[in-house]
Formats: sequence, C-alpha cells, structure tokens
Amino acid sequence: MIRLFSTIAMALISFQIMAQTNSLPVLPNQNEDNFVVIAHRGASSYAPENTHSAFKLAIELNAEMIELDVSLSKDGIPVVVHDETVDRTTNASGLVSSFTLSELKNLETGAWFSEKYKGEPFPTLEEVLSYTKNKIAVNIEIKTEAVTNNPSGGIIEKALRIVKEAGVSDQVLFSSFDYRAMEHLEQLAPEMPKAILYEKSQSGELLPSELVEKYKVDAFNCSHRQLSDKWIEDLKAKNIPFFIYTVNEKELMKKVIENGASGIFSDKPDLLKEVVENL
Repeated sequence: MIRLFSTIAMALISFQIMAQTNSLPVLPNQNEDNFVVIAHRGASSYAPENTHSAFKLAIELNAEMIELDVSLSKDGIPVVVHDETVDRTTNASGLVSSFTLSELKNLETGAWFSEKYKGEPFPTLEEVLSYTKNKIAVNIEIKTEAVTNNPSGGIIEKALRIVKEAGVSDQVLFSSFDYRAMEHLEQLAPEMPKAILYEKSQSGELLPSELVEKYKVDAFNCSHRQLSDKWIEDLKAKNIPFFIYTVNEKELMKKVIENGASGIFSDKPDLLKEVVENL
C-alpha cells in the first residue's frame, strides 16, 4: 500500500507538470488530487448511456468529467449517441444519419435500460452543454461515421460552434478514433484541447508519443487492455497525459492508477472516486 501511495503521489505531481505544458480542459469540479474521474457516457451503470439522466447523475456523483459520443442527424444536427445505428438503445432501427432530429426526438431512448427511464429524450450536444458549464468538464468523442475528408461544414465545425456558443471552450476535450478529426480540429481550432483515441490501423508502428506529436494533440486515450509497459514508459518519458477506458473494477482501477494514468473512464464514477480517495 505504501508503494502504491508513493506511485500515486508521483503520478499526481507528474500530472500537474503535464497540465502546465499541455492544453487540457479546466475541471470545474476538480477535487485537487489532479486525477480525473471521467463518467463514461455519463454514469452509465445506473442510467441509460449518453442521456441527460446519465450526465446529470454523473454531476450529482461529483465526477470531474463526462464522456459523450457525438454523431450527426440526417439534417446535420450534432446528437449524442454511441452507435452508428439506433438499434441498441431505442425502439427503432436504422442509421442515426437516416433520422432527422425531429424523428430522433420521437424515439424511445430510455426504456431499453429500465422502465424508470421510459420517455427519456434523445439528447443533442447543444442541450447537454447547456447545463454542464462550470459544473463538469466534457470529453466530446467524435464518431468516425460522422467524419468526412472535408473539415468545412462538417461535424467538427458544427461541434466547435456549439461549444463556443455554450461558453465552455475551456471545459471541453475533443477525442476521436478517426485521426482525420484530429487534423480538422488542428486546422479549425488549434487551441482546443484534443486527445487521440488509439486506433491500430491508422497508427502503424508509431508509439503513443509519436502519434501525439504527429497529430498535434494534447493527450492519449486507450483501452486498459492496450496499455503496455512500453507505452507507459514512452508516455511518462514525454510527460504526455493519458486517459484509460473503460474500467469498472476496483483492483483494475488501482492498477491503472499505479501505472500513472492521468484519468480513467468508468461507468461507475462513484466507485472510481471512492478508490481514488482511499489510496
């Protein structure tokens, strides 16, 4: 336990150094331990993922950041949904991009999780950001299916506009598995914090630090299954913040923290918070 506590202390000092040298979002609800408790798709173990209920519960549970997924409706509105289709989380089927916002709003979005959430409205990015300001930071993951080769008029430009209008530009971290999104962000808003989500086919043999440098991003995100000793050494050597998904078990949370992660995505932000506070 002493060794683990020492490792945590060093990781937190390292995070403070990284925060000074990397562009990272402000955490309105930061608890001063410099480790980021991220509610994965909201508090998604307790409420339907990527819904207002899940996000608001994450705020109530004192998470420091929520992660959400953004795609485009048929009429080009940034909406919050993980899958390319609506099949898994609504009472309909088909591509998200085949429904207008009005049509999405008419879908049943919460009953699949529990009858308690029947009637849960299909959220837009604009709606979510209307209540996160100065309460919680937001990791906006741009879905690959919504990204095109042209940055002009696409999902990145639209999401940036919404973020700016909501007044949360300093409280948002963009991420994506599609490296084109990172390039578009660099073109359109180089000052905006961004994290690359590791995707093997686009990465070749590049190390995490090389990907960060190539795409001019501020942090590296990957699965706990992908995080190797070689990567940890590489990231620490270059003082690069790294955030790990999706961790819901106490012992694995402790291990990832011991490895020096800057934050963890969890469906159970309350459990993660408890683990962090008791180390």
